[in-house]
Amino acid sequence: MILLLTGIGSTAAAEKTNILLFTADDLHAESLGAYGGMPADLTPNLDAFASEGLKFNRAHVNVAICAPCRAVIATGRYSHRSGAMGFMPAREDVPDIVNTLQAGGYFAGILGKVGHSSPKKSMNWDYAFDQRELGNGRNPEIYYQRSKTFLALSKEEQKPFYFMVNSHDPHRPYCNPDKLTKGAALPSRTYKPSDVTVPGFLPDLPGVREELAQYLNSTRRLDDTFGRVMQALDESGMAENTLVIFISDNGIAVPFAKCNAWFHSSRTPCLVRWPKVVNPNTNNDTDFVSVVDFFPTFLHAAGIQGPTGLDGTSFLPLLKGQKQAGREQVYTQIDSKAGGDSVPMRAIQNGRYGYIYNPFSDQKHWYRNNNEGKTMAAMQAAAESNQAIAERIKLFRYRVPEEFYDLLNDPDCLNNLIDETKHAGTIAAMQEQLIEQMKKTDDPMLNAFINRSDRDAVDQILIDTYGPPKTRGKNTPKANRNKSKK
Repeated sequence: MILLLTGIGSTAAAEKTNILLFTADDLHAESLGAYGGMPADLTPNLDAFASEGLKFNRAHVNVAICAPCRAVIATGRYSHRSGAMGFMPAREDVPDIVNTLQAGGYFAGILGKVGHSSPKKSMNWDYAFDQRELGNGRNPEIYYQRSKTFLALSKEEQKPFYFMVNSHDPHRPYCNPDKLTKGAALPSRTYKPSDVTVPGFLPDLPGVREELAQYLNSTRRLDDTFGRVMQALDESGMAENTLVIFISDNGIAVPFAKCNAWFHSSRTPCLVRWPKVVNPNTNNDTDFVSVVDFFPTFLHAAGIQGPTGLDGTSFLPLLKGQKQAGREQVYTQIDSKAGGDSVPMRAIQNGRYGYIYNPFSDQKHWYRNNNEGKTMAAMQAAAESNQAIAERIKLFRYRVPEEFYDLLNDPDCLNNLIDETKHAGTIAAMQEQLIEQMKKTDDPMLNAFINRSDRDAVDQILIDTYGPPKTRGKNTPKANRNKSKK
């Protein structure tokens, strides 16, 4: 079924709107100066861009892992609704943003993260260059040149464009100026451990500071890349008619962030510039938006025909300064991650509280991911004499089935309040909201959540969904093989 989306003038005029989505790779939202990050001059290009448009302060990715997050962007569906429940493809019968926009007359290009951003074989970009062709995805000058070429081609084709520009910064390996990866450029500035402000969910240790200083180098190079891409757009003469959105695909690649469901795992910066539509230097501190909303928003902005069956909702009214109902909370999840493990998590967050359900947590499964690095090594060394750090590592490795946090007073999610009776009513209400969301989206973890007090039942549901524990994540989950509603 095809639905015509309108709302910003005639379809013919709306089709001329260009769309540029720029994504960072593993960026901590609070690293940007526009979000209060330190050092204050770390991201000058992004901070200047923020002043030119709208800054969302309650933006999230729905999956805090790069490939499944980008699949949500591409399909407009939650992971279990597209089949892309980890590092695996979406089903070919699921509509995607590239084919949909191309059918509407758009010229589609991508720089970097091509495979992760193309969860279907049938997603054929008109213009594509990947990591190796972009200075290991870490060379601002090459991004500038490739962007200029794409924008010129768009003009030649006499088509509006959809351009997805994906930096590989600040993804690991972080930038060591003394040992640059092949093809990568030096950032315009480098940093030292004393420049680091350690996030509150990590202990302030010398080893942590050492690694995060190199993360700052990578973040500065990301900012350099963004600035060069915006320069190419300005020089093309098409900036005035281009909707530009900047996000990160998930939180920073350290313990307690990326590949999890905590607040700082899924929170993303979200900066939007759209001349003559979005008012400059504005903030939205109230409404939750997430990347599942991007597909319908882009369709709405373009005014073209698009598919039904999307899980997100266009937030174009918010861009125009209007009010919109249904933006009071956000739903996030994890299914399978790199390394073969299926570690399902389901979370709901609102303006005050966050609730997480971890069906995999049985006090036997030892959680790990490939984002631990020197930070975890420093924590493990400190844990030998620091009981508090030892307890943090234990939580990271084994979790607990349920978590509840007061995000207003504890945004770092350090104090699990799940057993505090004064919060029982709020917890119950959020659990009901989560159940409704799981029912609405045919979530395979619904029965696990309903039967969460029965460990044997939950274990069987995990096997039925993801396969036996030794092979979870290696085989295609059954939920991926069962077609969901179109």
